[in-house]
Amino acid sequence: MSEVKETLKSPLRQALDRFVANKPAVFGLFVIILSILVMASGTLFLRDKTPDANNGDTRIHKKPPGYKVKVLKFIKDRDIDQVGFFTKLYWGQEDNYTIVPVEEFAIEGNQIKFVNCDRRKSSETATLIKAMRRINNDPPAQLRLDSIANFVVEGDQITYISPDNKVVSESLSKLKKEFETQLVEERYYPLGTDALGADMLSRLMLGTRVSLLIGFLAVLISMLIGVPVGALAGYMGGRVDALFMWLMTVVWSIPSIMLVIVISLALGSKEIWVIFVAVGFTMWGDVARVVRGQMLSIKEKLFIEAAKAFGMGNGRIIFKHVMPNITAPIIVTATANFASAILIEAGLSFLGLGVQPPTPSWGQMVHEGFKALGSENSLHLILLPSICIWLLVLSFNLLGNGIKDAFLPSEGRKF
Repeated sequence: MSEVKETLKSPLRQALDRFVANKPAVFGLFVIILSILVMASGTLFLRDKTPDANNGDTRIHKKPPGYKVKVLKFIKDRDIDQVGFFTKLYWGQEDNYTIVPVEEFAIEGNQIKFVNCDRRKSSETATLIKAMRRINNDPPAQLRLDSIANFVVEGDQITYISPDNKVVSESLSKLKKEFETQLVEERYYPLGTDALGADMLSRLMLGTRVSLLIGFLAVLISMLIGVPVGALAGYMGGRVDALFMWLMTVVWSIPSIMLVIVISLALGSKEIWVIFVAVGFTMWGDVARVVRGQMLSIKEKLFIEAAKAFGMGNGRIIFKHVMPNITAPIIVTATANFASAILIEAGLSFLGLGVQPPTPSWGQMVHEGFKALGSENSLHLILLPSICIWLLVLSFNLLGNGIKDAFLPSEGRKF
């Protein structure tokens, strides 16, 4: 009875059932969907919501996973451009404060005394009012309160000149309470910090955006070039096939990373869009070969002969009757190319030819970890981004194998 029910299912439903039964492929799809959600969420789930997640401090660089530290927040002495909601959500907003990691601190009058969180445990002093308020350091002469500091402390009151040239008086005791409640944080770094003291988890999550975008656009470019070229070569045959095969062989013979380097140098730019284009141009040959091989097989089928007998044009036969029958091999090739694009981008970034700092890239983070290898607390710098690259590449390969086994069972793996 079960065999009868199986035969009643549509070919698509049978393929989906085979795919769902393939646990590694489902796992790969889950990881890919999770990565897409991380990319699409922008800075929503990041601990560091600044652009490129760079709000760190070198005093806490290379800290191990699970690191906790107390930080003081000092206001920046310049205007911070405020961005729109969607820009802030996806690209982040620069923080109004700089962070100072400390072991301990105390406030005495208008002075903040703290012990730095570094190896030397050095002591420093900062001015409370300048840590909390922006002061006009060059007010009009008639408003000057002090030739050096431009503020005056009288008992519990402090008077200063604001950036808009207003004389402001505040209570030191209230400022102290505000500072202790609003500008002192206990920060936790679940995956530690990188070589510059930035949150490793936030940087890794932002690196997902670079890998997926480069993979998607590179595959899109390779499909736009490879599918038409392979379809024409396989269907037309003869000199057209020979010409395109020669072109594919030339592209195939050049190592992908070398070709990307040449394209990047030719365009004279290391911007991220150049990487998209360069990686895409290195992969169209793979797509064209697959499409050509499938086209050579299918064009001899009887339904193609019937379509020709009915007077259909070559373009309609190719895109209306042949292409739907080779969708599965194209998708499998696309997933493999997606994984290859991620590896190529990581390799280029490791060599310094890919995505440039401060934009976080997994390959670039591996390079930073490689430079720090051998020093204290450096293993996680190279291990964590390497795991991310491996996991995402593995997921696309598992997904590709699952699609192949589901939609092309006759070509599946034999155990």
